This record gives sequence, C-alpha cells and structure tokens, in this order.
Amino acid sequence: MRAIVEIAPAAPAQAAPGPAPTLARMFSFDTVIIGAGAAGLFCAAQAGQRGLKVLLIDHADKVAEKIRISGGGRCNFTNRDLDASAPHKHFVSQNPQFCRSALSRYTPQDFIALVQKHGIAFHEKHKGQLFADRSAEDIIAMLLAECALGQVERWQPCSVKNIAFLASGADGMSASSYQIDTDRGPVQARSVVVATGGLSIPKIGASDLGYRLAQQFGIPLVERRPGLVPLTFDGAAWAPYAQLAGLALPVQISTGAKKTRMAFDEDLLFTHRGLSGPAVLQISSYWQDGAPLSIHLAPGVDWPAVLAQAKARSRKLIANELAQWVPSRLADAWAGQDADWQRPIAEASDKALARLAERLARWEITPTGTEGYKKAEVTLGGIDTRALSSQTMEARQQPGLYFIGEVVDVTGWLGGYNFQWAWASAAACAQALAAPAA
Repeated sequence: MRAIVEIAPAAPAQAAPGPAPTLARMFSFDTVIIGAGAAGLFCAAQAGQRGLKVLLIDHADKVAEKIRISGGGRCNFTNRDLDASAPHKHFVSQNPQFCRSALSRYTPQDFIALVQKHGIAFHEKHKGQLFADRSAEDIIAMLLAECALGQVERWQPCSVKNIAFLASGADGMSASSYQIDTDRGPVQARSVVVATGGLSIPKIGASDLGYRLAQQFGIPLVERRPGLVPLTFDGAAWAPYAQLAGLALPVQISTGAKKTRMAFDEDLLFTHRGLSGPAVLQISSYWQDGAPLSIHLAPGVDWPAVLAQAKARSRKLIANELAQWVPSRLADAWAGQDADWQRPIAEASDKALARLAERLARWEITPTGTEGYKKAEVTLGGIDTRALSSQTMEARQQPGLYFIGEVVDVTGWLGGYNFQWAWASAAACAQALAAPAA
C-alpha cells in the first residue's frame, strides 16, 4: 500500500493519509507543468523534446498573456548585458547567487539563437534590452511551435483542484508519483513543475496557487511584495507635482545608504498619484517602506556652477534658466515653490541659488506606498531558494516537485532579465526531469 499525502490548494491544512486512489481511466504523463506562461511554456517544450510525455495546464483562457503585454506589446525577451557570473548585479533575492547555475547554463545567447532559428526579427533598444521587431505574438508563437515539436499536450483553460503525493512503497518497488485532480479529470505524473508566476497584474489571471502548494508541502516562502511598480505619495505633499502628470525626463534615482545604496540612471515619469517610468520601476525593487528617494534632476549637470554662471550673465527669470536643462513645466513648478526663486536670476541671492542647486541635485521625497500588484510587473519574494536545488529547481525535501520562474524568490531588473530567468530556470528543470521509462 502506498502512502498518500493530499494537497488541497484551496485549504491551508494538509489532509491525513488515506488509501491509494483508483487509477482507472486516469490520464498518465511523465510530468505535469502548472502554468502556461514564459517559464511553463519553455520548460514544457524542452522536456517534450527530450522525449517526455508532458501535460501543460493553465487556468486562464489565453496562453502567455504576460508575454503578450510585455515590452509595450513587443516583449523584451532577454538582455545581452546579463552577467551570469555576478547575478547580484541584476537580480534581487535573499540569495542572488542561487540563480547563477541556471543562468550560466542557459544564456541570453542561447535564447537569441532560438529566436533567430524561428526567423523572428529583433532589435536592441538600449542597455542590452532586446525586443521583437513586430510583436510579442511572435515570441508566443515560437514557444507554442517548440511545444508542438515536443508533442506537449496543453489543457487550457483548466483548473487544478487537488494534488496528492503518492510516496513510494516500503519495498521500493513502486515509484513515487503525483495525482493531480483537474476539472478535466484526474492525472497521474512522476513529477510536477510549478510555473504559476506571481501576484502581479491580477486582471490577466495572476494566482497565489504556487505559494499555497509550497506551503502545503512544507516549503518555506520569502515575504512577497510588488516589484517593478510605480510609487505613490501623500495627496497634499504631491499636490505641487500632480500637475506634471505625463512629463518625463532622465534622472539619477537612488535609495538606501552606504552599502545598501542602489542607484539607477533612467527616465522618470510623473503621474497624478506619484512617480513611474523605468527609473522608479527599477528603484522600487530596492525601496523599503518609509525610506526616502534621492533624485538628481538632469544628472551630469553641475547645478552650483550652472546657476552661478547664469547669474553672472543673464537677466532671465530663474525658471527660464532652468528650462535649458529640464522641461519647462518642471522648471516652472520648481521655481514656484519658493518666493526667492521667482525672480530674475541676477537678482537672486547666492544663498537662494545654493538652496536651489542642492534641491535640484538631491530632491529627497518619501513615497507613502506603491500602486500595488495591479500595476506591478513582477512579484518580489516567493519560494525560498534554500528549499530548492540551484541545479535542478527541485524541492530538496519533496521529490519530483519543481518550482521555476517568477514564483521563486528571484527577481530581475527591468529590461529582459526576468524573462531570461524564466528561460534559464525552465531549461535547468527540463534537463533534470527523469527520462521516460524505456
């Protein structure tokens, strides 16, 4: 008699052992992959092409919706600049070194080669970011074609109702396996791969199923929070800047101090509720609740020198001088905050200009929160990497159970890094899955 541990995703408690289920009329696969996003599709394709019988399940109506909307609809599918030998440069995790093994074995160049094999035209935007020329649909079509090559079976939409682990018998003759109850019927498989993604963008089907499965199998989690997300500010404090909604400019933005300081040189976007744009999305992954941001408007400009020179030669209003270096709307809003700045620059005191220069070079402002998962591109935290093998993505204490992609506590920078983690973790997992019996 095989021992059974039932895992009910909708309930936090683990059911007591009971008799083995009847396997009559049950579908049988080598592996079941839950989640048909970037990681799930790629893992299914790789495993199928190794000869495994693969079932891919997703509860959403549409396949890979997050790929479809990414990169403005063109999918920033990887980043040439990724340094697999130093993942801490581009990834946030309690253990950023965890992702080194997978990233070094499946590189951006490997995925680029696959894209080229399928004849998909692409371009580099900046800082190593690669986008499909035409549409993210080309990347989805490529992944589906790769799944077809591996004869992957896909059930979608299809919900997972329950998972049971059937431990191997004491005689060692019966192998361990899983029974997955779905709304299309029961399935038995030797392994289960969880590629359910995170909590970001619930309107396209984000689910906490992966986290619930982990908890019920006794796998620890790292606290989750929105990542790559716009930041918000108190209404009254933000009032002077709300009128700037839609305005964008390059800045240097930072948070933290000394060893914890993190800074990015990217574009900033003003919104009605706060700040967004690549600069803020990047820094949001490092920002801690209650901590200030420091923003250098027009990085590279020596504000004390610029203002001193302007005072010596110009009769223009301060706002007009500032407009040479920042958008005029921002210059007007900035000068309007202090009576000493609402005059010709030649008439301004050195003390007033010094105060202005300091504020332009280090605008400190403290967010009150974020726009949450509805606007977050990723979820920070997730499956604790200490519970997984960095070589295979398999849970150390639960044979045959794997976690890949965003559900794991590995979060990349904006710019293709998260997709590369999806491809790399999926490839590592697919190569580790047990080969089908002869």
